[in-house]
Amino acid sequence: MEEDCTTPKRRECRIPEAFVCPPPPKKKSVSGTKRQPPKNGYFQPPDLDSLFAPHPIPSTRQACA
Repeated sequence: MEEDCTTPKRRECRIPEAFVCPPPPKKKSVSGTKRQPPKNGYFQPPDLDSLFAPHPIPSTRQACA
């Protein structure tokens, strides 16, 4: 006669108990002094008028060959 399949109940067959998780890492403290902003600011945009200035149209138009 065949034995029925059963779940092992011995201590060495059991899933180990969960350990307590360690605490999360602590934040590193940043130095208490704030940095001064740059004297010229953070961003110097180019002069947009010079980028989008209209190009002069030549006075004499040449025909395409």
